[in-house]
Amino acid sequence: MKVIKKILVCVDLSDYSEETLEYASSFRKSFDAEILLLNVINIRDIEALKRANDYYPDKVDITGYAEKSREDRKAKMQGMVSRYTPAELEKVRIEIVEGVPFEEILKCIDVERVDLVIMGNKGRSNLASTLFGSTAEKVFKYSNVPVVSVRNTM
Repeated sequence: MKVIKKILVCVDLSDYSEETLEYASSFRKSFDAEILLLNVINIRDIEALKRANDYYPDKVDITGYAEKSREDRKAKMQGMVSRYTPAELEKVRIEIVEGVPFEEILKCIDVERVDLVIMGNKGRSNLASTLFGSTAEKVFKYSNVPVVSVRNTM
């Protein structure tokens, strides 16, 4: 069996994110691995702001949005880490990037040399008719490492 040293935990800060991190914490303990907690600011949100800026240049602050979004997300992620892995803070690293979520996740797998990915099977949209969210589905399809799907039990 392959040794798992680094676990990528993908969170979108939806209702499923805390359960995903809690589950990942159990894996981390079993393998004494490092957790890389990743959140992606979706580029489509930034593009929408850029389009709005064309019509309301005095009301839309794209740079401010990105900075505020990063700060807010980091605070939420640090709160999650404090609640679910308080004794393991040195084993958890938080990353926030901008881009297309599945592309950034796949890039992170390669760049960070991740051994395992843990993510929720549904995200922010929570469409009842989908088995996997589009991001999760693409990561499952294209990842070169095992991906664990955390099903929401709440």
